[in-house]
Amino acid sequence: MALCLAVFALCIYAPGVLAQPGMTDIYEKIEQVDNNFEFLGHRLDVLEKMIDDIYWYNKVGDIGYIDKVYMTGPPLAHEPNPTAQGAGNPVKFWSYIFIPKTAENGKKYPLLVFPHGGVHSNLSTYYTHIIRELLTQGYIIVAAEYRGSTGYGASHYRKIDYGGLEIEDVDASRQYMIDNYDIVDKNRIGILGWSHGGLITLHNIFEYPDNYDVAFAGVPVSDLIARMGYKTQSYRDIYSADYHIGKTAYEDVEEYRRRSPAWQVHKYQGTPLLIHTNTNDADVNVLEVEHLIKSLKAEGKKNFKYEIFQDIPGGHSFDRMDHMTAKNIRMKIYNHLNSVLKPENPFKTVKDLQRAGYRFE
Repeated sequence: MALCLAVFALCIYAPGVLAQPGMTDIYEKIEQVDNNFEFLGHRLDVLEKMIDDIYWYNKVGDIGYIDKVYMTGPPLAHEPNPTAQGAGNPVKFWSYIFIPKTAENGKKYPLLVFPHGGVHSNLSTYYTHIIRELLTQGYIIVAAEYRGSTGYGASHYRKIDYGGLEIEDVDASRQYMIDNYDIVDKNRIGILGWSHGGLITLHNIFEYPDNYDVAFAGVPVSDLIARMGYKTQSYRDIYSADYHIGKTAYEDVEEYRRRSPAWQVHKYQGTPLLIHTNTNDADVNVLEVEHLIKSLKAEGKKNFKYEIFQDIPGGHSFDRMDHMTAKNIRMKIYNHLNSVLKPENPFKTVKDLQRAGYRFE
């Protein structure tokens, strides 16, 4: 990248340099170097993901069975070459499955669908304690590595459809569990996610209200139009990339509106919903979630609860931290989920939650 800038500056301050022999070759070499760095970045992401997958067993394997399964979601929304072989095929992706070791054949257990956050990102061991807390209470968990997730190469990364078909990928993981696991209770299914996972959670209960019995959206990305206003240009460029939305919010404001939960609340049918946000969140500014809440109220929607926390340490990650304040806040989340899904071993106090995080040899 530095080499690209140097050549760009040279072109500005030395007119006519492009006409000199060999400059075309230099540009081709620069482009090749940039492509090689991008390829290397994806290969490192794959390696990191493979290491983290092993780490999952180390972190959670004492209390849960862990698997990764290969499944499909809808075809690409915009096929780059619709006449190519394989064009129009369903998109393939992996999903994590966590099952409590206390689970027994012949019994039914509630399922939690857990979409990860990040514009790309993936489900990492960052969520270790939350997964342990859910398993301890008796939940089965499925977490889709939907289109655009990192750790699966450049092709999967470039399939990103933020606020689009990844919603269907996540719902496909829910259906997979019903179809393939007899111990999943199809009448007790919840969905929860933070940040972009919160956006996916909201869109799923908006689009598929009959598929989910309860939902939690933590610091959810809620208004992409506002988001494009307060984020940096490099962040905005992620969305306007030719393999993503392909246009800026200025160029297609309606498309950004379609992908924003705050602008789609008319679809909300009353799935019990809890929303959390934090005033010192430097990633999803509280104004986005305030817009979501005000929109729900303006539409006269019921059956949702929310809490706007004031400057809790951790900012964007405030209720995913390991300090006592975060644990007490997570108890509110679990009480909300448990009141509907009725797991076998619901936490009664924060001390129950603390014990779930321990690992005794």
